[in-house]
Amino acid sequence: MDKKKMICIVCPIGCHLTVAKDDGGPLGYSVTGNKCKRGIDYGIKELTNPTRVITSTVKIKNAHLKRIPVKTNGAIPKDLNFECMKMINSIEVEAPIKMGDVIVKNILGTGVDLVASRSM
Repeated sequence: MDKKKMICIVCPIGCHLTVAKDDGGPLGYSVTGNKCKRGIDYGIKELTNPTRVITSTVKIKNAHLKRIPVKTNGAIPKDLNFECMKMINSIEVEAPIKMGDVIVKNILGTGVDLVASRSM
């Protein structure tokens, strides 16, 4: 893999990045097409260690709705997304829950918590 093209998702501009192996660049890569420094960081990180914040819902008992929205309070490695979703789909909590309450601490050993993103 010498070059990879991608669209930066850090801000609404959506720059078309080209990330190439470059021994003289930061972390051994060069990034072109970015309109800000965040594009460089995103391009290199996306090739070396892609991560994502997970947003979903979990079942909740004794509440006016059947599911409560949750999200990870940080990014987890992209290759753990499906395993994380499997775990999230198996969770059931009981009301009351406040926004920010930790639903699962240190999900999949990542150091990232799954938190409620709404009170219910």
